[in-house]
Amino acid sequence: MLNLLYLLLVIALVVFSTTKLKVHPFLALIMAAILMGFLGDLESTTVLSKLSEGFGNTLKSVGIVIACGTIIGTFLEHSGGANTIASSVMKLVGEKKSPLAMSITGFIVSIPVFCDSGFVILSTVNKALSRRTGISLAVLAVALSTGLYTTHVFVPPTPGPLAAAGTLGADIGRVLILGLIVSIPTAGAGLLWALLVASRYSIVPLNVHEENPSKNEGSAFKSFTPLLAPLLLITLKSLADSPAYPFGEGSIRDVLQFIGDPVVALLTGVLLVIGFNGRNTPETTLRWVSEGLKNAGSIILITGAGGALGNILRATGIADAFAQGMADWHLGIALPFLIAAVLKSAQGSSTVAIITTAAIMLPLLEPMRLISPNAKALVVLAIGAGSMTVSHFNDSYFWVVSQFSDMNTDTALKCHTAATLAQGLAGIVTIAILKAVLI
Repeated sequence: MLNLLYLLLVIALVVFSTTKLKVHPFLALIMAAILMGFLGDLESTTVLSKLSEGFGNTLKSVGIVIACGTIIGTFLEHSGGANTIASSVMKLVGEKKSPLAMSITGFIVSIPVFCDSGFVILSTVNKALSRRTGISLAVLAVALSTGLYTTHVFVPPTPGPLAAAGTLGADIGRVLILGLIVSIPTAGAGLLWALLVASRYSIVPLNVHEENPSKNEGSAFKSFTPLLAPLLLITLKSLADSPAYPFGEGSIRDVLQFIGDPVVALLTGVLLVIGFNGRNTPETTLRWVSEGLKNAGSIILITGAGGALGNILRATGIADAFAQGMADWHLGIALPFLIAAVLKSAQGSSTVAIITTAAIMLPLLEPMRLISPNAKALVVLAIGAGSMTVSHFNDSYFWVVSQFSDMNTDTALKCHTAATLAQGLAGIVTIAILKAVLI
C-alpha cells in the first residue's frame, strides 16, 4: 500500500510541476524518476544506473527515428510536400472526414510499424491537414494516435501480441483475425474521443512556413515517397520475420531485415527527401536539416526522460508486486486486462506490459479454464487491451504524440491519455462479448 501511495505521489508531482509550475517535462520527469528511486528503496548508485539505462535504452530504439522523421517533416513542410499530401487525402475523403482518414491510416500503418515511428512519420501530414481544413490539430492527433495504438497492441506482427501468443501457446492466425475484430470498435472509441472531446481544444500548428499553400505544392510522387518508402521497408522486414518466412531464411531475408530496420528505413526517407529537393542550394539543405534536428532535440530528451522514469519504476518492483497480488483474484477474462493495465500504467511500456502479463497468466490458464484455442487468443487480446490503459508520463508514446502535436501536458492528458482509457475499456468490453459468443 505504501508503494502505491509513493507511485501516486510521483505521478501527482509530475502533473503539478508541468501544468502549474510550468517546469519543462524533461526536468520534471528526471526529478520524478530520481525521487521514485529513493522512495522505492533503491541505492543511490542503482538509481543513477537505472536512470541512465532507461534513458539510453529508450533513445536507442527511437532517438534516431525521431531525428530522421523530423528532418523528413521539415523538408516536406518547407517544400510544400506536406500540402500536396494533405490535398490528396482531402480529395479522397473530403475535408470534413480528415479525422476518419487519419484514424484509418494509423490503423493500417501500425500493423507492421511501431506506433511511435508511425506517428513521427505521419505527424507532418496531420499539421498540413489542420492548416488546410481548420480542424484543430488536437482532433487529428488523437485520431491518428489512437488508430496507430489499436493495431499496435492487438494485431501481429507487432512484437507485443506476437510474443504473448508465443508464450501462451495461442494460434497467431486466430489472434490476428480476432484482433482485427476487436480493433474496429477500439479504434472507433479513439476516433469518437477525438471528435467529441479533443475538438474542445483549439491547436493551430506552429512553424507555419507557407503563406499560400496552394502555390507551394510539389509532385505527389516526390511528396509521398519519403513517407511511404520507410513504411514499405519496415513492412517487408515484418513479413520477413514472420513465422512463415515468405522470403526464406537466406540472404534476401537478411537484406530485408537490415533495410527494414526503422533506423535504416527512416534514413532512406531522409536521403529520398533530400534528393527530391536537389534544386536546393547546399546552404538551404543544411539549414533545413539543422532546423529538423533542432526541433527533434527537445522531443528526444523528453522521450528519453519518460523511459528513465519507466525503468526506475520497473527496478523498484512496484508494478510486479501489484500484478502478482491481483493474480489471486477471480475475475475471468478481466484478470489479464487488469494486470496488464497496472503494469502499463506503472512502467510505461505496452510491450513490456504484454510480455510480463503473458508470463504471469501462463500458469493460470488451466485453473481458469482458458485453454481452448479461442480462449487463449482472447487472453492475448485482453492483455493487449490492458496494455493501452493508460498512456501517460512514463510512456514514450505520450511524449511523441504531445510534442509532435504542439500539446501542453494538461491537454495531452485530457486528449491522448483519456482516449487510451476509453480505448482500453472498449477493447475489454468487446473481448468479453466475444468470449460469451465463442467460449
